[in-house]
Amino acid sequence: MGFIFGMIIGISIGIGLIVAFARYETSRSLRRISLATTVASFARMTVQDSKKLLPPEAYPTWLTWLNVQLDKIWPYVNEAASELIKSSVEPILEQYRPAILQSLKFSTLTLGTVAPQFTGITILESESGPGGVTMELDVQWDGNPDIVLDINTRVGVALPIQVKDIRFTGVFRLIFKPLVDDFPCFGAVSYSLRHKRNLDFKLKVIGGDISAIPGISDAIEETIRDAIEDSITWPVRNIVQIIPGDYSDLELKPVGTLDVKLVQAKELTNKDIVGKSDPYATLFVRPVRERTKTSKTINNELNPIWNEHFEFVVEDPSTQHLTVRVFDDEGIQASELIGCAQVSLKDLEPGKVKDVWLRLVKDLELQRDNKNRGQVHLELLYCPYGTDNSFKNPFNADYRLTSLEKVLKTDDQPDTPGDLASRKDVIVRGVLSATVIAAEELPAVDMMGKADGFVILTMKKSQIKCKTRVVHNSLNPVWNQTFDFVVEDALHDMLVLEVYDHDTFGKDKIGRVIMTLTRVLIEGEFQDSYNLEGAKSGKIFIHLKWTPKLVFRDQD
Repeated sequence: MGFIFGMIIGISIGIGLIVAFARYETSRSLRRISLATTVASFARMTVQDSKKLLPPEAYPTWLTWLNVQLDKIWPYVNEAASELIKSSVEPILEQYRPAILQSLKFSTLTLGTVAPQFTGITILESESGPGGVTMELDVQWDGNPDIVLDINTRVGVALPIQVKDIRFTGVFRLIFKPLVDDFPCFGAVSYSLRHKRNLDFKLKVIGGDISAIPGISDAIEETIRDAIEDSITWPVRNIVQIIPGDYSDLELKPVGTLDVKLVQAKELTNKDIVGKSDPYATLFVRPVRERTKTSKTINNELNPIWNEHFEFVVEDPSTQHLTVRVFDDEGIQASELIGCAQVSLKDLEPGKVKDVWLRLVKDLELQRDNKNRGQVHLELLYCPYGTDNSFKNPFNADYRLTSLEKVLKTDDQPDTPGDLASRKDVIVRGVLSATVIAAEELPAVDMMGKADGFVILTMKKSQIKCKTRVVHNSLNPVWNQTFDFVVEDALHDMLVLEVYDHDTFGKDKIGRVIMTLTRVLIEGEFQDSYNLEGAKSGKIFIHLKWTPKLVFRDQD
């Protein structure tokens, strides 16, 4: 009887727990749906919607006054700005014109009757300096412009395409510089789009359907976005002279180069149902097509090794970023984003190689993604212009000269175009001395809680291998063994160190470290420790030394 009673009580409690858990999950799901609906509603808000939520008295009086004055003068601003935009953007549209189009020009361009609304103004005292004033304007615009593009395709079809339903939120930067004694107290004003938070628009063929020609809508939209990036997006600065003078110092000018080595990625999310992803990466400092670099595709691999070098022009290291996007190549279909990452150039020390692992996220703006999408490994070297003598940049074409060749080369001998080879052609030869010092905190892989560790060193391009001795029964083995490798192309080679546990009938891999030779080329010699990839714990201590190999090249 007691058994039956206990069984009934147990079943009742179990059913009660199941019902409670189901109700909790349902309630949690409803709360998440409600939150998502609220967030989506805020994302679709227009200026008029925000005015309903925030009445005029909620805005600062001076901001309300500014918007009222802008409404009054908007017809005149519209006329002047429309002509300015047409003359400045049309050449850039032609520059980025897709190959399927023969011409791309404005037939009509007015900004409409709805003026933008200022939602905030900031004076940047830290960036203004003694000779100017820097101001940032938060702008929201749900415009009704009349913009028509006359497009002629290479197949002989002429299309008038209307750009409509523009929604924009962003931050414009105005720089009033230099300050002068004459009215209006500044010589020129430069403007640019500092942050583009949102830009949506629709394309419509007047009297037709744009989907009738496959791919043309995407091509035109991409062209428009590229033109915006290249014409007004920071660090581009458009200068309007107020008082005649020379304002060339305000113009956008390159200030240095960023050398990026895309080394590898690990633990990438698998986007394929059958097999593994085929990852490749795109990198850019400015998101313009001609300045975006693309790596090769590594097929069927979630831990790809690229070891590719790219160079970027830097205009403003204090505000610019390097962005990396990793995709899964889907062949003829659109590639699928695996994840993206970003590193600020202001965090780089000029002339010093920075070795970074960046965690991939789904969206760089929201940063609310906790899913593990993998990591990407980069080496970064920022070299400002005018510092060639003080900084050692192995990617520079002149670095291909060996020590003896540099001595033999006279200072008065000019470099000809043939001498300045592209950086992909740079070849650095020498001897790499690699000392495997020790390892610490290796994971226990034996039944006795120990490991019989040894290391295999491999030069990736030549596949030359060397092996340390086996240190038995130790999780903190010490080797202190040095190996010399003759390296024919140090800039594009890699050193791979794999730590194994020795067994009587084979070996078990513990972990590995993949290293480029960039740092040792610059520093000449260094010692450091590296965490083992693929291992629960453990790190290895390495000492590297680079000795240039003297080589005479045949003279033509």
